[in-house]
Amino acid sequence: MVDKGSLTAAARQLGRSLQSVSRALAALERDVGVELVRRTTRRSAPTEAGLAFYARIKAALADIAAAKLEAAERRAEPSGLLRLTASSAFAPLYVVPAVAAYLAAYTKVEVEIEVSDRYVDLIDERIDVAVRIGALADSSLKARRLAALRRVCFAAPGYLARHGRPKRPEDLARHQCIVRTAALDGDAWPFTVDDKTRTVRVSGRFRASGAAAANEAAALGLGIANAPLWQVRTLVDDGRVELVLTRFEPPPVPVHALWAETRLPSAKVKAFVDLLAVRIRRARL
Repeated sequence: MVDKGSLTAAARQLGRSLQSVSRALAALERDVGVELVRRTTRRSAPTEAGLAFYARIKAALADIAAAKLEAAERRAEPSGLLRLTASSAFAPLYVVPAVAAYLAAYTKVEVEIEVSDRYVDLIDERIDVAVRIGALADSSLKARRLAALRRVCFAAPGYLARHGRPKRPEDLARHQCIVRTAALDGDAWPFTVDDKTRTVRVSGRFRASGAAAANEAAALGLGIANAPLWQVRTLVDDGRVELVLTRFEPPPVPVHALWAETRLPSAKVKAFVDLLAVRIRRARL
């Protein structure tokens, strides 16, 4: 009644008769022992005690409504179109496999993914979930941290057998290093030394603009490369490359799932984010 302005409007909002709402209010007033709404033949208005009572219970009422909605969402089966966005490198390796598992588990959903390295506005472009790597900008979006992504140095076993394993970052000066020319830190690799982040300049006979080419060159024995572990997880698992200088890895980079701010995410969003979080955690990135 406080929000709606009158008992009649409150009854209409509740889908109940005015008499029913009046009886319920009278019962509440008898229970608390004070008049909460002053009623005349022409109008009704909350008393000072009524306003104070409402202010105290408003948050509890909101929590009850949220609990009911959450229970309903948990019962609801994900359905409809889920629109996603993720980067061109990360999406094929980790998001699309999660989508395949999601579609197999929930037969009433469809998925459309915008694979892009540009910043996608979730509201303007009607995107349900974005998967983003790196520090998050301040925004009204909800976020769930999925993992912390390691950045590693690696080389083929054959290269290490011929040239030895570097023990400290400065040892890279004596090694062939594969430089990614398109990366901002292509020849300045970050490391953690004595609890501080520092960069080491590297060089080598092979340079590449793309990550895939640089990583494959390392697997072929052309030198030591530097990349996020998620890009080379398969090469490591297959034994084509080995990690080096693991004691000196820089701080990991977070990856998040983001969605538009609501009281509760929809069933289709919650189910996908839950599934993606489990799969990325298992990937050991």
